[in-house]
Amino acid sequence: MRAVVARNPGGPDVLEILDRPAPAIGPRDLLVRNFAAALNRADLLQRRGLYPPPAGESDILGLEFAGEVAETGSEVRSFRKGDRVFGLVGGGAYAELIAVPGELALPIPDTLSFEAAAAIPEAFFLAEEALFVLAGLEAGQVVIVHAGASGVGMAAIQLGAARGLRVIATTRSPEKAEACRSLGATEALHGRDADFVGAARRLSGDAGADAVLDLVGASYWEKNLQALQEGGCLLLLGLLGGSRVEADLGLILRKRLRIIATRLRSRSREEKALLVERFRQSVLPLILEGRIRPVIDRIFPLEEVRAAHERMEANLNVGKIVLRL
Repeated sequence: MRAVVARNPGGPDVLEILDRPAPAIGPRDLLVRNFAAALNRADLLQRRGLYPPPAGESDILGLEFAGEVAETGSEVRSFRKGDRVFGLVGGGAYAELIAVPGELALPIPDTLSFEAAAAIPEAFFLAEEALFVLAGLEAGQVVIVHAGASGVGMAAIQLGAARGLRVIATTRSPEKAEACRSLGATEALHGRDADFVGAARRLSGDAGADAVLDLVGASYWEKNLQALQEGGCLLLLGLLGGSRVEADLGLILRKRLRIIATRLRSRSREEKALLVERFRQSVLPLILEGRIRPVIDRIFPLEEVRAAHERMEANLNVGKIVLRL
């Protein structure tokens, strides 16, 4: 089978398409013939040697897949050969065949292509858990979503709007801001100096935001703390703007702020199964109703995987970049 690996740490030029043997599967697993894989920042970090796959996971890049069941393990009862499935794996999605734990696979709705299905798992799993489980947000509350035109950002905007949140999105350009508004953002601000602190106060009667969903990190740290109201929650999901800060612990204490970091890749099979079940109950119905949708920026053939990485690294994408196998 064809598969993408990084021969050594570096830029997109280190990516190679190699011939690899098909993965073995266990009694609870599926062997999936993969037709689409979505890109994530984790893939770029792994390529640079900064985010190695967890123990036991494939060194082949890729976390999101969509394809067709080619074989089932002896204990699998929920799927059969030929079923269309999608989901999240710890590695191996940039390949024509993937071994997938059966409980982590989801059926692809008839209305979605393989490419659209591959663009869903990481972004929507992460956004749904952050907003409604970790932060516990409810209708009417205010949330700031940084990197609003990213895959996670666009998932968070849609989920927030669908459940009655007032969403302030921040992004880099007027075009990306307009895309955020089209998905339901109450306000969409662009530029490094965007006044999201003022926007949060306007929408909250001067109290501040109930939560900030942050993929940027250090460069927004102080303004995030200023933007939050007393008892607010900072959800740290990424570090595009750096990882080191000087913290005013007095401010955090006075405002009784919660700071919660989360990621998906390193979680256990059991923890991921809970995420899948929550997605099945809370998010999949919204997709079936057409109230939310994956946003695809561009589809590249597998042979152009280097160009796909270059586009994400340059922050040109509005939504998800997908590889077609």
